[in-house]
Amino acid sequence: MIEPYIIDFTQEEVTDILERIKICVTNDKFIISQNENRKENIEFIADYGLTEIERKNILLRVQVDDFCHGLRNEKPGFEHEVLYVFCPQERLTYGHMTSYIDIYIKFNLINDEQVVVVSFHKRNFPIDYLFAYKAS
Repeated sequence: MIEPYIIDFTQEEVTDILERIKICVTNDKFIISQNENRKENIEFIADYGLTEIERKNILLRVQVDDFCHGLRNEKPGFEHEVLYVFCPQERLTYGHMTSYIDIYIKFNLINDEQVVVVSFHKRNFPIDYLFAYKAS
């Protein structure tokens, strides 16, 4: 059985993880999953008209205080991987409305060489932040 959330991270550990993620993003060693299993990502990007540069900038603005928890990868053969969940808030425009949106971001950091952004969409369920209080 896959265990639920992993929350035994220190701020220093998350700072290090996030730094490694941002190095990959800065060096364009990342992808945002947009396959048939990731329709929420596709719709979110389209609904808010997020360009590649805007998506990258959102990822680079993620902070340690946005960290929620880790998860074990459930894909067979990849159970050793930990996925890192963050939920930053960004000011985005939908149509003619601009508002702050909680973005659910799930990172898979692969060997410190590449990042797969498994989830990149509007938060659609309550979450808890590990290090900071934020209304969710």
